[in-house]
Amino acid sequence: MQHSRGQARGIERLYLDFDSFFASAEQHLNPYLRGRPVGVVPLDSLHTSCIAVSREAKALGVKSRTTIIKAREIIPDMIFVVARHDVYVRLHKRILDVIETCLPVTHVRSIDEVVCNLLRVEAAEGEALALRLKTAIALAFSDVLTCSIGMAPTELRAKIAAELNKPNGFKLLPAADMPDALAEVDLCDLPGISEGMQARLKAAQVHNFTALWALAPKQARAIWGSVEGERFWNGLHGYHTERPPTKKSMFGHSRVLPKDWRNPEKVRVCARLLIESAGRRLRRANMRATKLTLSFRGGGYRSAHESRRDDQNWGWEGNFLPARDDYAFLLALSDGLTWAEQHMAFQPRSVSVMIHGLIVEGEFMTDLFAASPDAASGMSEAASRAKWEKVSDLMDNMRAKFGPHALSLGPPGEVPGGYLGAKIAFGRIPDEADFSGAPVADSNTHFVTI
Repeated sequence: MQHSRGQARGIERLYLDFDSFFASAEQHLNPYLRGRPVGVVPLDSLHTSCIAVSREAKALGVKSRTTIIKAREIIPDMIFVVARHDVYVRLHKRILDVIETCLPVTHVRSIDEVVCNLLRVEAAEGEALALRLKTAIALAFSDVLTCSIGMAPTELRAKIAAELNKPNGFKLLPAADMPDALAEVDLCDLPGISEGMQARLKAAQVHNFTALWALAPKQARAIWGSVEGERFWNGLHGYHTERPPTKKSMFGHSRVLPKDWRNPEKVRVCARLLIESAGRRLRRANMRATKLTLSFRGGGYRSAHESRRDDQNWGWEGNFLPARDDYAFLLALSDGLTWAEQHMAFQPRSVSVMIHGLIVEGEFMTDLFAASPDAASGMSEAASRAKWEKVSDLMDNMRAKFGPHALSLGPPGEVPGGYLGAKIAFGRIPDEADFSGAPVADSNTHFVTI
């Protein structure tokens, strides 16, 4: 039963979280990798870090975000493969079909996490239901594609339960076991509590789970600085709260630059390809943008977790009339890149482009002066914009029909790491139309060559 407000009765949510999904997916798709320490990296480069590692690598001390160089110091024969995002998306869709044979999927939270609402008769099965799901996945794929499952009154508690017993685990977390069942859990291990949030909690004298549990809803809201704190409190204490539908606020992409890409010429190529991908996504959503932000990160140091934190930042923002065509975005981007080349005082390690200030197509006011002809060209701004919009639509249609490289505004190219505009992020699973290259075969493992 769904409760808009009030203590959840019994076990009502199941959270399924795949273990080291990218690495497990590679082991499933290539039997040679099974039982071996495997790291999945974003680039075919020595100077990059793991975005996922297999359970065999974790058992030997290699964690996610460890660099290849450091990982090889720990495990000299560790195998590294380059992430294949379109392959993982296809596998994800097949997995959902298998899960649906056992339980309806209520929410897809990420490429490797789903939520199922449970009927009372389903919740009564407990671990037997979890075993049925695991068996169905193993039979449809292989026993290396494992998941951890948590069951609890709310989604947040079920997610916490799934993370308590990894890998390939199961945990039931009923209301009667709270708060004692989580008394020894570190705050940083709870979903939704980042290092920054942990610092806020510490400043509020919340140093452990017992103190967190003792907070009042308004205290949590004040610490979080938003309604998210109260939502977190509700989920932790057994109250269902449904999130309002999110409204798209931007389209953008970023990319870490290998050392040989950290020069103005290649930065321009990378930024152009990223903004063109963002533009295609904007048009598919039937929207227009009024702002473009260009930002760079550089410098940095290694943290205790082997991740690099960039401590040099530079940004630029440009404004324009509501636009949906690549030409308008490229003009704005060119201004930002020129400004960066003149004023940015460091060599960038990453570049990010974003179009925002979004307006739904048909819901914006036209500019009265845009219809006036330009003295030099004889064409009004409105007519010029309409022309370039037709060009962008034509290019989109040609790419859809003949492949992503059929047409290009400028020299065709590939961004570092490939998968232009289609990298998997938490909460975002790319559509097939987001991928810029031909589909990669499941069997075509991309081993790091360095």
